[in-house]
Amino acid sequence: MLGVEVSGAAIVFLLILVVLAAFITEVVPNDVTAIGVVATLAILEPWTGVGSRTAISGFANPATVTIIAMYMLSAGVQATGLVERLGVYLADFTAGREFRALVATVCTTGPIAGFVNNTPVVAVFIPMVTGLAEDTDLSPSKLLLPLSYAAILGGTLTLIGTSTNILASDFARLLIDGRNGISMFEFTGLGVVLLAVGLAYLLTVGWRLTPARVPVDSDPVAEFDLSDYLAFLYVRPDAAPVGQSVEAFDTEHPDVRVLQVRRGGEAYAGPHSDRIIETGDLLVVHGELRDVNRFRERTGLGRRPRRSVTEATFESAETDGILAKAVVPEHSSFVGETVSETGLHEFHETTVLAVRRGDELTRTDLSDYALQAGDLLLVRTTPASVRYFTDTGDLVVADERALDRLADADADELAPLSPKTPIAVGILAGVVGLAAFDVLPIVIAALAGVVAMVTTGCLTTADAYDAVSWNVIFLLAGVIPLGVALESTGGAALVSEFLVSTGSVLPPIGVMFALYAVASVLASVITPVATAVLMIPVGVNAATQLGANEFSFLLAVMFASATSFMTPVGYQTNLMVYGPGGYEFADFLRVGGPLQLLLAVVATAGIAAIWGV
Repeated sequence: MLGVEVSGAAIVFLLILVVLAAFITEVVPNDVTAIGVVATLAILEPWTGVGSRTAISGFANPATVTIIAMYMLSAGVQATGLVERLGVYLADFTAGREFRALVATVCTTGPIAGFVNNTPVVAVFIPMVTGLAEDTDLSPSKLLLPLSYAAILGGTLTLIGTSTNILASDFARLLIDGRNGISMFEFTGLGVVLLAVGLAYLLTVGWRLTPARVPVDSDPVAEFDLSDYLAFLYVRPDAAPVGQSVEAFDTEHPDVRVLQVRRGGEAYAGPHSDRIIETGDLLVVHGELRDVNRFRERTGLGRRPRRSVTEATFESAETDGILAKAVVPEHSSFVGETVSETGLHEFHETTVLAVRRGDELTRTDLSDYALQAGDLLLVRTTPASVRYFTDTGDLVVADERALDRLADADADELAPLSPKTPIAVGILAGVVGLAAFDVLPIVIAALAGVVAMVTTGCLTTADAYDAVSWNVIFLLAGVIPLGVALESTGGAALVSEFLVSTGSVLPPIGVMFALYAVASVLASVITPVATAVLMIPVGVNAATQLGANEFSFLLAVMFASATSFMTPVGYQTNLMVYGPGGYEFADFLRVGGPLQLLLAVVATAGIAAIWGV
């Protein structure tokens, strides 16, 4: 029997190593890896002890269902326009001052993220923050990283602040005798301390360490080094496009896009325009230099070599076109698709001019470029498409000026509050209240809240389903049975023994700090959810063997998993600001490393002081 248990633990450890390698390298999407875990655990049932029913139990786990419901509730509140309206007040508060812009960014994002999913909050705040940076003559890089960090810190305030908190509550119910999960505000006191310490760091040391990567008022054409990929061509009397519509002419020459046509003092956007090209028109085109030269020779167009295309070229005359930067979020339907497969050009009248991924800048063969979460796109698009991207969340538009073009009204009218605002906010407050006073379990309260949102018209069923990051849900449902297998085969106990061995030289609080440190590093490399699933059983087992407080060790893993600052891939909000901020990978380690260490000390001491060791 012992031999079977050891073999089972060895197989689970091997599977964990394979899963960690897949998470880090992302040879396949993380949610696909998680689904593979489900199948593998069931196939290897004689060794893992995980049957088919247990392997798929993650999909029915209360934590999984609760997180689905919280995504939907957040979408209902988001649809009210309340967060957008807040941006108007922030602009008034900053009054053109740099430090006020930082204070406004971090001190509003953090508290909001305690009750509303932080990913859509950051998505809404990115263009606002870039606008604040422009108003205060400040690099947006100085504000975007603190924005992400403040949103992460806000997740420590309540049970619904982040998915790892909800997951930890379910583990507390399963692994700790006499525990019925974690209540809504049980750790809020420590969360407030962590938020206060984190914000103090961001307003002082973090402010100095955060680099100004993107220049103030940077020209996107120069930022994406597109000078050799944009050109002015003029229409000669005998040129091929004379008498053709822009759209028809563009269709004939897919290697080169006509972005704008200028005639006299007026301009109109291409390439989907039905306007007729005339002699003397000036065309702004995009393409590789080789393709542009061939295009010019084939069509009989002339070139204006001494005239450069800049952002001002597109902004100097009013057209239906918008030059904008946009981020591909983790839950976007475009992730994994090539630019041509997304239908951006055909269906959304959007031309991708360049893609930045980390330090890599791509400007050629874009139609075959496979998009990934975190990619920063420079696009030429339309107000209608910006509205579509904003509503669906397929792209996060990072330019406030692009969003301003959605309407001709002033800023206050751009963020109208829905008549359903009091209802939506009241429903969310009701969910929090019912769970906080133990009237209903959080999963039932959240599901009831979703029903109330839909029946009162605050949220449509289509928007509710679209609001869920299904890749996160499949990831969660896939790794939960892996945690079960780690526990049932004795693997968690084996790892715990190694951790407990440090108890010969460290006091229990030192072992808890070591657990926190290991979990925080793991969360920065793989996902916070996977870290919580793998490390909470280890932490609880270690506490049992030490005779320490199991709940304290569980909280240490929970807080460590929920606060991942050291890499752009550790937390999805970090990935969202990575491109717009122009950051380097090392910037997250430079700014987030000291913050991670500071919070490890404060959280460990706080847990010991409040719950004991």
